[in-house]
Order: sequence, then structure tokens, then C-alpha cells
Amino acid sequence: MNHSQWKTRRTRKLVGEPVEESQAYIEAGYAFALGQAVYDRRTELGLTQTELARRAEMTQPQISNIEGGDSVPTLPLLTRLAKALDASLTIDLEGDTSAFAFNAHDGHQPDESSTDGRTSAA
Repeated sequence: MNHSQWKTRRTRKLVGEPVEESQAYIEAGYAFALGQAVYDRRTELGLTQTELARRAEMTQPQISNIEGGDSVPTLPLLTRLAKALDASLTIDLEGDTSAFAFNAHDGHQPDESSTDGRTSAA
């Protein structure tokens, strides 16, 4: 097969062809969605990565890696992140999709115009 015959995953989905996704691809989507949820909540609060790292007893590069989808934190680390983000973390895993949401604790909204419980999905 030459390269001109290759179709991207997106193109195959758009034309209705079956798309097989590797486990690594699915897991990367989970990591990216979690990272996006951390980023969304951190920016809602107006925190820098350094400030979030200090609150969660982590380093700034660790926060950067999580937000970039380069690493998936352990459950104890997720607990510290949720506490540092003054939120609870909801994880919904459904087949090959997932959703992660940091939901602000009552009475701790950054401001009324921000979105509470923003969800990031893969």
C-alpha cells in the first residue's frame, strides 16, 4: 500500500468505515481528558501550575505532565489534586469513553460567571 491510500482515523469515521482503536490510543485519550479537567479547574480558580503544585504537595513539572496528558496520577495523587482544587472529582468510565469533572465544593465558586462542574471527555 502506498501512502496516498492511507486514511486518517478521523476520515474513516467520517465516511462510516469501522475504526479500530488500540488500547494505548484509548488510554491516551483518558490521560488527555483528565489533564484537560485539571487545567480547566485550575484556570477557573486563577491558579498557576506552581501554585497548584504547592497546594497539592507536588512539583510544577508534575502538574504540567498531568495537564499535558503525559502521565496519569495515582488515586492518592488524584485525591490531593481534588483537595488542592477545592473540588470533588467525578470519573465516568463507559466502554471506550470517559469523562472527568472537578465539581467545586459548595460556597467555593471562583465567581458566578464560571462554569461549575466542567467536564472533559475522551
